[in-house]
Amino acid sequence: MTLQTSGHVDGFTRDRLPSREQWPDFRFEAADLDYPARLNCGAELLDGAVAKGWGDRVAVYSPDRTLTYAELLEEANRLAHYLVDDLGIVPGNRVLLHGPNGIDLMLAWYAVLKAGAVAVTTMPMLRALELGKVIDKGQVAFALCDPALLDPVREAASAHPVLKRIECWGAGGALAIAMAGKPATFTNADTSRDDIALLAFTSGTTGHPKACAHFHSSVLAMADTFGRHTLAPESDEIYAGTPPFAFTFGLGAFVVFPARSGIAVALADRPGFEALCETVERYGVTTLFTAPMGYRALMGLWGNYDMGSVHKAVSAGESLPKATSDAVLEKTGIRLIDGIGATEMIHIFISASGSEIRPGATGLPVPGYEARVINEQGQDMPCGEVGRLAVRGPTGCLYLDDPRQADYVIDGWNITGDLYRRDEDGYFWYFSRADDLIVAAGYNIAGPEVEQALLTHEAVAECAVVGAPDEERGTIVKAFVVLKPDHDGDAAMIEALQAHVKAEIAPYKYPRAVEFLDALPKTQTGKVQRYRLR
Repeated sequence: MTLQTSGHVDGFTRDRLPSREQWPDFRFEAADLDYPARLNCGAELLDGAVAKGWGDRVAVYSPDRTLTYAELLEEANRLAHYLVDDLGIVPGNRVLLHGPNGIDLMLAWYAVLKAGAVAVTTMPMLRALELGKVIDKGQVAFALCDPALLDPVREAASAHPVLKRIECWGAGGALAIAMAGKPATFTNADTSRDDIALLAFTSGTTGHPKACAHFHSSVLAMADTFGRHTLAPESDEIYAGTPPFAFTFGLGAFVVFPARSGIAVALADRPGFEALCETVERYGVTTLFTAPMGYRALMGLWGNYDMGSVHKAVSAGESLPKATSDAVLEKTGIRLIDGIGATEMIHIFISASGSEIRPGATGLPVPGYEARVINEQGQDMPCGEVGRLAVRGPTGCLYLDDPRQADYVIDGWNITGDLYRRDEDGYFWYFSRADDLIVAAGYNIAGPEVEQALLTHEAVAECAVVGAPDEERGTIVKAFVVLKPDHDGDAAMIEALQAHVKAEIAPYKYPRAVEFLDALPKTQTGKVQRYRLR
């Protein structure tokens, strides 16, 4: 892969990519993808939708307003002008985007890309401490955020003064007023297909965030592989679901895939599965995206709403049990499309749809990707035997300035950290994670990060956090805690520790189960034996 001449004035991201020998083997030919050397994915998606004659089609439904593709383009252009003309953003600058799924966040993402900057979209639940790690890692100087979430961004900026400008979106605000006076057309930045378009953060097993850098070509590739071949979208489809835009699962489902196919997305006015059901009923949603835990929750609500428009549903974020797939089929008549993706790979790379689905199996490599099951020496495992999952295709892992790149990419293959077996028909069957990452309800949670939060509580002497099986959520975070003298391990203490963690880090990371021990199991050298706790 030959790097094109960068269109970035600020070369921070390209300068901090891994050395070339540590890159994955990007394989565009196998996916039949031939992107031009000069490529701006924001322009290709949004301007491209209008150029294809889809300007009058609805792009996004929401309780606040509904926008066509032409209207979405005009507003994104106005915001892009503001970013460039008023804030002085140049191609390559990183811009933090912090807010819930909504039209404002979607507009901000498009405007940042069209201006040639790098989008850094973050989970709305993140606290100042977590945002600070993102800001520091990406040296982020600009932020666009929801006014309701301004405080943690300001607090993070006070500790990381590299973030020098914060703007809030929303009707009636200064940003909205300034945008209204901007032109509805914009000259898109002249970026290359291998300029970095976005940084997606994942904590991994240690709690220290890894910035996954993805090219402009990678953003389109997720639509032109899984989006095109597995989802096979039809022009009258309407997408909806729960994953946030900050997860590349949600970014693909609700921003990239719809624009690439000229279809609509419907956004709820608040989080939660009741809100999702209301959205389905109100707009006639046809296609759902959520994690297995989400479908288990929806089964309890299905009969309370008119869900008859739904005929397709995608499950990702964690392994889909056959029992859940069968329960959804029995309740709704829909067989779930399962898939495994990774932030490092940008989206789903193994899946199956229609008659190719085998309940319990994740599926087959998405067209354009190759997958293997290997041993510790990198050799292929025989069919039926469990080993490490290795994958390559048109997207791949590029950690920004991070030695962990050497662990994820080996001999050009991306080693995902999942254990799988492959059957004689080429189907891949999930076994478990190969590391200490906790995958709960579709969220990746690092046990050490939760441990660090617990240890700041005055009553905690020692603790260890692992993933524990749970019938509803698949896996939950469980904390084993050794208390200091004169503290009682009772229900009140459990509630206090859970509330403390929620205040320190994103609430979804809190331990849903807490068990008190007199001592943690350790090796002779003092290392906690988490496998014994699991």
